[in-house]
Amino acid sequence: MTSGSVTGAEFTWRDSELRSPPLRAFNAIGAGLNRLGLDRPALTCESVMAGAVKAAGRDDFGSDSYREPLEVFVTACRDEAELTPFGRFLVARMLQRALANRLALQSWASRHPEVRQETIAGPWVIVGLPRTGTSILDMLLGLDPQARPLLQWEAAHPVPPVTLAEAAGDPRIAQTARELDGLMKLNPPLRAMHPFGATLAEECVTLFMYDLRTLALETQAYVPSYARWLEQADMTPAYAQHRLALQTLQSRRPTRRWILKTPNHLWHLDALLAAYPDARIIWTHRDPGPVVTSLASLANAGQRPQTRRRDPRPAAAEWRRKCGFALRSAMSYDDKAPAGWCHHVHYDDLMADPVGTVRNLYRNVGDELTDEHAARMTALLAERPQDAFGRHRYDPADFGWTYAEIAEEFSDYARRYGVRTGP
Repeated sequence: MTSGSVTGAEFTWRDSELRSPPLRAFNAIGAGLNRLGLDRPALTCESVMAGAVKAAGRDDFGSDSYREPLEVFVTACRDEAELTPFGRFLVARMLQRALANRLALQSWASRHPEVRQETIAGPWVIVGLPRTGTSILDMLLGLDPQARPLLQWEAAHPVPPVTLAEAAGDPRIAQTARELDGLMKLNPPLRAMHPFGATLAEECVTLFMYDLRTLALETQAYVPSYARWLEQADMTPAYAQHRLALQTLQSRRPTRRWILKTPNHLWHLDALLAAYPDARIIWTHRDPGPVVTSLASLANAGQRPQTRRRDPRPAAAEWRRKCGFALRSAMSYDDKAPAGWCHHVHYDDLMADPVGTVRNLYRNVGDELTDEHAARMTALLAERPQDAFGRHRYDPADFGWTYAEIAEEFSDYARRYGVRTGP
């Protein structure tokens, strides 16, 4: 699909309805088996673990830290998510692939113990809420010749780590491109809602998947009990997997500075700074009205092909609650943190002057933006119009709220960080 074929098209969460005849047939067969008392496709802790072991060809998980989140999530899928047979299949496969990557990392590190001696020095970490410009900022910072973003194909297939000589032609790039193409065919609106591409920067939330302590699971299913468990969970094991993945990836391709981003960090800033005490933190800010509403639309679009639920309000309300929890947690951390612990970037400033915003970030840490980096950013911005794959349209009325209500709910946050709200 070329960008020109859809530029100007508008997509909403409603466009994610599952219309594929083969998949409707899949659901019908699965529903029939369920009525006969056969739980197919299976989605149990045992079936997920067995599938991961079979895919990886090994069974040493390193520890059992993944077991509790797996049990909580699978239970929430059964009790809350209203998954279709296809949804159970897709979720089970997602979990199996995540744990297969964990198995592969553990095996690689066991056979190459020097990997754990790799130093992850001074990474840039973008922590703002979703829809606040984190993706474009991630891409722009990753264009620095001395920096390295995490790429989507690397996060999907981290082992074996690629070498410099192999980086451009690794067959896993094409494999990931095919996998993403399949996802886009299944759910085309997602391409207008989030940047996808095998060689594009990826959220490091994917690395948390290896321990199953991650917001990524909540994008695929409505699981509020898992969400509340995750908010109080110890993220130390998840950051251990996160670090091991980065150490493994850079062990065969020297890396001066990682560029990382995921809103998941905002929920657990203590754990982030414990794992990476010298990280340069960037907190992006935007009017909560469109942020929460866009995220509600994105969450419903991501979950819709997997669930029987057609009412968008439960998932929307859950993500609205989650955003409030994340901001309160981050503000509480800010209250006790030393001055200058993070750098604040406002969405409006970033959109108005992307290169200037990045230049200011460099100056704030005592660096200078190189001419080459600036030229790369200018070229990318010219080549990648914001609506290249269509426009994501969202309406607060779809979810039973107004922008004014959101502004009132998040007014403490907006006042503290000077975030403009409203039209």
